[in-house]
Amino acid sequence: MDLKYKWATEDIYENLDAWEADFNKIKDVDFTEFRGKLSDAKVFLACMKKQEETGRILEKLSVYAYMKHDENTKNSEFDALLNRVNFVAVNLGAKTAFVVPEITALDKSAIENFIKNPELSDYDYFLKGVLKNKEHVLSENEEKLITLSSEALSSFKDVFTKIDNADLPITHFTFGGKKYPLSHGLYGVYMQSPDRALRKKAFKAYYKAYVSLINTISATYYGSVKSDVFYAKAKKYPSALAAALSGEDVDVKVYKTLISSVHKALPLLHDYMAEKKKALNLTKMYMYDAYVPTVENADIKLEYDEAYKLVVKGLSCLGEEYVGLLNKAHDERWLDVYEADGKRSGAYSIAVFDTHPFVLLNYQKTTHDVFTIAHEMGHSIHSYFSNRTQAYAKADYKIFVAEVASTVNEVLLCRYLLKSEKDVKLKKYLLSYLMEMIRTTLFRQTQFSEFEEKVHSIVEKGEPLNKDNMSKIYLSLNKKYYGKAITHGGEIKYEWARIPHFYRAFYVYKYATGIISALAIAERILTEGAPAVKDYFEFLSSGGSDSPVELLKKAGVDLTTDKPYTGAFKVFKDALDEFKKL
Repeated sequence: MDLKYKWATEDIYENLDAWEADFNKIKDVDFTEFRGKLSDAKVFLACMKKQEETGRILEKLSVYAYMKHDENTKNSEFDALLNRVNFVAVNLGAKTAFVVPEITALDKSAIENFIKNPELSDYDYFLKGVLKNKEHVLSENEEKLITLSSEALSSFKDVFTKIDNADLPITHFTFGGKKYPLSHGLYGVYMQSPDRALRKKAFKAYYKAYVSLINTISATYYGSVKSDVFYAKAKKYPSALAAALSGEDVDVKVYKTLISSVHKALPLLHDYMAEKKKALNLTKMYMYDAYVPTVENADIKLEYDEAYKLVVKGLSCLGEEYVGLLNKAHDERWLDVYEADGKRSGAYSIAVFDTHPFVLLNYQKTTHDVFTIAHEMGHSIHSYFSNRTQAYAKADYKIFVAEVASTVNEVLLCRYLLKSEKDVKLKKYLLSYLMEMIRTTLFRQTQFSEFEEKVHSIVEKGEPLNKDNMSKIYLSLNKKYYGKAITHGGEIKYEWARIPHFYRAFYVYKYATGIISALAIAERILTEGAPAVKDYFEFLSSGGSDSPVELLKKAGVDLTTDKPYTGAFKVFKDALDEFKKL
């Protein structure tokens, strides 16, 4: 393969000898000199600086090992490298575990003085977080008990993972006298098949497997929810929802506003599903029809370099600096482009504070993969701006905003293509792509989020969860969200049983708020131009320097108000109206 399509790992380490030299610098690093002395601002600063120095080296070691492993997962040499660096990371975590409890134990006034100290400005947001959560820190013995219980009470996710990946009886199904293999990945493929009878057969076979283990899955998820509720009560939070959002420094109001705003917009989703039913020429539409492309055989088939140029054109509204960074990434080999024997599948962006971000692709000549370039480069340039602007302690942004920049790029590229495309079929395909993005990321994830809130509320009231009440709640929500265009068959009420994200409670709402934020930002950029781009760059440069909700306000998005939500639904409505006209 031409070297220009391989990422430049030598930008991190020239060779393994250089990696080993850095590894030896930190493998035995010690922090005991700081224990019990962090009330002194100078000692605290020295401890933070040493943590930063060690963390930056550890990041380089980890990312290099991770990337080399993913280049060829068959190469055991890099498996060993990953294991070694992971072992050191765990040890470093244990060695510095005293820092947060020791700072938290200080008087409120002492922490406030640290926050005001200009020499500690790199750590003021971290200290504000410590102060904010101080009331939720228990006595030393209570905290030890919480820590000791965590391994046992966090095992429900592991149990579900075993059920879902090892014990679930899905191997194949028979259709038309032929055996078809069935897996989680292939299920998604079958749901997009133009053969409706095949979709139905795959759908029923897939859900039959979950129903066969529904009592075990119900008990497992009930245990997970009880664990969430226990920790929230133990830590003196008013609810499991409040406890989960506190970790991201997000107000519960954001969660509530998301659900209430989506409720108001559900007639739009009902209209979309009715239009999709009409486009597919169905008299009855079931959930196994929901993922079929509305427009078939319309695809952008470009060689990688041409696809990259198209992405650059589509994002040119972000200005010369952004375009320059996209070209720099292409020319200086930030990206690993093509499939190769043993290479990890999928796509991702990974950041290194002391070099530049990197992107893994497995490019094919499809529309999806063109958008994947835009998506992953959104992540990378977000990291680039944050790392360039913020101190190391504030450079890493929270997951709450992690999908914003990537989705902004997808939306801007889609809007560019829609504006310039003359072919009616391809234009309808792009409109469908945009609407499906909004349906699956905004509406669907909010439905999941509402389900999570309802089931946690039941347990918080002291009432039990079982397969019947969970399935009843889920079916009711599915009917509410998708409306009369869908005939809700019996299987869909069990969909909750197959969602791995539910074992990381109150996580999926961030997908919905992410696309809402991205749609609002993209709309501002397209209508206001340079001032909106300037505000957006300020957001991209903010890293994790403040609450993610506050950081989004820099880009003109206030998720505590209705405005960004109504704006997102307008984009959906406009796309649907245009689709109907074509």
